[in-house]
Amino acid sequence: MIVRIVQMTFREDKVQEFVTLFEERKQQIRCFQGCSHLELWQDNSQSNVFFTYSIWDSQSDLDHYRFSAFFKDTWGRTKALFVAPPNAWSVTPKS
Repeated sequence: MIVRIVQMTFREDKVQEFVTLFEERKQQIRCFQGCSHLELWQDNSQSNVFFTYSIWDSQSDLDHYRFSAFFKDTWGRTKALFVAPPNAWSVTPKS
């Protein structure tokens, strides 16, 4: 199992555009082979900072998603809204 956490900081005027994009695409992401969970989190103190939290069955499932045309289109649209570079972590729960 792989947990993927991605931190994204958006331009203030683009937050709603991102939320709309996520809402439109979240079900398709959840339906990718190997994705067993997906959540969107918003920071409590900085309303333009978001995190995606997803759980994947394997690294190969995550890679299949990350190299798909769907991801490339979604990520391209998302990156255009950033005010700062994203941070991403892939971790394996140990307990």
